[in-house]
Amino acid sequence: MSKLITIEEAASYVKDGMTIMYGGFLGCGSAVKVIEAIAKRGVKDLTLIGNDTAYPNKAIGMLIANKQVKKLYASHIGTNADTIQQFNEKTLDIEFCPQGTLAERIRCGGAGLGGVLTKTGLGTIVEEGKQKVMVDGEEYLLEKPLHADVALIGASICDTMGNCIYKGTTQNFNPMMAAAADIVIVETKELVEVGQIPMESVHTPGIYVNYIVK
Repeated sequence: MSKLITIEEAASYVKDGMTIMYGGFLGCGSAVKVIEAIAKRGVKDLTLIGNDTAYPNKAIGMLIANKQVKKLYASHIGTNADTIQQFNEKTLDIEFCPQGTLAERIRCGGAGLGGVLTKTGLGTIVEEGKQKVMVDGEEYLLEKPLHADVALIGASICDTMGNCIYKGTTQNFNPMMAAAADIVIVETKELVEVGQIPMESVHTPGIYVNYIVK
């Protein structure tokens, strides 16, 4: 069965109240066209998991500008004034995660692990409300796994089975997010036939991918 769908079909999988992971760093490596279609659909009360919220009304920032997001897990928001304003107005709940911790929490979600132990955040507001674990006399924070209903992935090259390559820094969060969601939608810049991507070059195996948008 073909995994190819339209942008509009991809957007239709996102419903009110869902948790969405989105790859990319300041929009680079994001599924921008699918995000734009989701913004137009007007779904609401979304929980987003990603490194940042890009720029005002750009990429994932479109959902922030439309006030379609109720909660956000992110490493920083400094490039998006809309996110900052909503956070200050307390209309957007944000859990700040150190970048490496965020990546590990997503990886744990995909690998079926119970969490990751890290010293990052000890003695800061990051530790508030979190369990601490002692290992060989050393104290660690237990950071719990993250999982999503839908992951929106931005690939550089994808074949018709969903095997993906991410060029340059677009690799960022995309591979681990593809393993940590119930539905994985890939928006690819280039679509090729099976066999055109060398096996050893695949970053995300097609087994993780449900749908593909060109």
